[in-house]
Amino acid sequence: MNRDQFNGASRHLKGRAQTALGGLTGDPVRQVRGAANQVAGGAQYAYGRARDRADDLVEDGRHLAREVRERAGEIGHTARERAEDVADAARAARRRGEAYGQRAVRYAEGHRTNTLIGIAVLAFAAGWLVRQSR
Repeated sequence: MNRDQFNGASRHLKGRAQTALGGLTGDPVRQVRGAANQVAGGAQYAYGRARDRADDLVEDGRHLAREVRERAGEIGHTARERAEDVADAARAARRRGEAYGQRAVRYAEGHRTNTLIGIAVLAFAAGWLVRQSR
């Protein structure tokens, strides 16, 4: 569990508590803040999970490339050309694995902004609905 997952989960729980407290006290502003914190916390937790998964994919790609290189070394000197082909394949697999992991990290980071924009829109809409005069 990384920092984003931990902070997201705690913010989500804080939002649930705020929403419940706002419901008990009849305070709609606190309820809206609680709902916004729940959404933000869930989004941050999801971002943390995606980030962890991307890191895992990068590590899997490195492991795969290392294993391919080791197997290429076992082929022996008599099949030098074949070993070079396997080493090229290992390098290509590593590049693909790292590129895939980096794309996954960029994807998660890109959605973080979209999530924050979505939360801002929800908070604005909730504030508009709660205000006394429309």
